[in-house]
Amino acid sequence: MLGDAVNVSLIVVRAIHFAATAITVGVLIFRAVVAQPALRSTGAARILVIGQIIVRAAWIGLAVTVASGAAWVLLQAAAISGLPLGEAATTDILSTVVTETQFGMVSEIRVALAIVLAACLSYDRLPLAQPLALASSLGLVAGIAWTGHSGSSAGDIGNIHVMADALHLIAAAAWLGGLVPFTLVLAEVRRNQDHAWASLASQAARRFSSLGMVSVGTILATGIVNAWILVGSIKGLLTTEYGWLLMLKIFLFMIMLAFAVINRYWLTPDLALPLGNEAQLKAVRRLTRNSGIEIAFGLAIFAVVGVLGTLHPAVHLAN
Repeated sequence: MLGDAVNVSLIVVRAIHFAATAITVGVLIFRAVVAQPALRSTGAARILVIGQIIVRAAWIGLAVTVASGAAWVLLQAAAISGLPLGEAATTDILSTVVTETQFGMVSEIRVALAIVLAACLSYDRLPLAQPLALASSLGLVAGIAWTGHSGSSAGDIGNIHVMADALHLIAAAAWLGGLVPFTLVLAEVRRNQDHAWASLASQAARRFSSLGMVSVGTILATGIVNAWILVGSIKGLLTTEYGWLLMLKIFLFMIMLAFAVINRYWLTPDLALPLGNEAQLKAVRRLTRNSGIEIAFGLAIFAVVGVLGTLHPAVHLAN
């Protein structure tokens, strides 16, 4: 029963940590790729408002990332030692986990990256702060690849696996995490219905759509590599718990993709209509709603990923 309790807690904490990290990284990718180019032709007031939204969202995401990461280390110590959480949270056991396991050493590196990111957010207006924040955030999410199944793979296959997983995580953060600032920007557009904000919404939607297509392509390609290594066969996909959960993840992903296609080809073009046009107003409302739905499905995917990381890969069970 103790093991089950620790396992369930690990699943929940991992899911929260993955989601928070993705949002933190997605916010900063969104700023660099979508918001800043779209804001070049707008006024200083809008630049300030969007900048504040993005930095605030990044701070919240980072705070949850650090808190859930600390909880993950404690729960991992309990899982490794086989002791209750209270007994595992000792200096000796935590020191052993942090310094003598790959999970612990990767966690130390990620803590350092989180500190750099926090410093960059604190001094966000300095010239190098924003690019350094983006770089440290990318390392923060990519580092997760070395804490899971891909980090335990050996040889050339292991190198391919961990790199594919790191790219998978970055692409997922760019799309799923980027939906959060995109939705916040759309909410701001709805509150300020003037020509400049409408133009910003149109440019942001087009740029985010392009980012989403690149992200989806990367997710699909790296997902195939990961599935080939971890599942290995149709039998593994159809006859193991790991395979069933992977199919659920794919199903949720396809639903998100369907909403993204609707947003890109049916709603985004209407944002370029004249200000006050009813179709334009409906498009903003529907984009906001659909993006919220996508976020909900994205969180469900992170929950599934939290479970997958605690299971033995199907390739080990379906032979």
